[in-house]
Parts: sequence; structure tokens; C-alpha cells
Amino acid sequence: MITSDQIRAGRALLRITVSELAKLSDIGVATIKRIEAGSGLPSANVKTIDSLTRAFQNAGIEFVGTPDDRPGVRLK
Repeated sequence: MITSDQIRAGRALLRITVSELAKLSDIGVATIKRIEAGSGLPSANVKTIDSLTRAFQNAGIEFVGTPDDRPGVRLK
């Protein structure tokens, strides 16, 4: 599971807007903004998080650590 911080960091690393991430993940802009506004594990359904994770991975983002142990992102 990825955290809200990792989602914000991944988007920043790719230098994409919320709208661009919405297109890549097929998730609504409002949903992404709500997820990014939180901290820790996002309060979203698993399908939404999986879609975001796949979009980031397809764009070259690798999620590292765990939500409890140094969560982060890096480019592959």
C-alpha cells in the first residue's frame, strides 16, 4: 500500500499536474486531490490505489519502503 505522501512525491518527481495524473490513472481529479490532502494511508478503495500505483509504475516511479518504514519514491 502506498501513502498520500508517496502519491504527492511521485507526482512531483514526474512533474505532472493532478489533471495529468487523473488521465494516466483514470481516476477523477477530485479523488486525487482528496487523497493527496491526507497523510499516511489514503482513505480510498483498493481499486483506486491500484490504479494510481499502476499509473506511477508505468511512468517509471518505484515505491520504496513501507507505510511504517521510510516510505518514498524514486525513478527507475
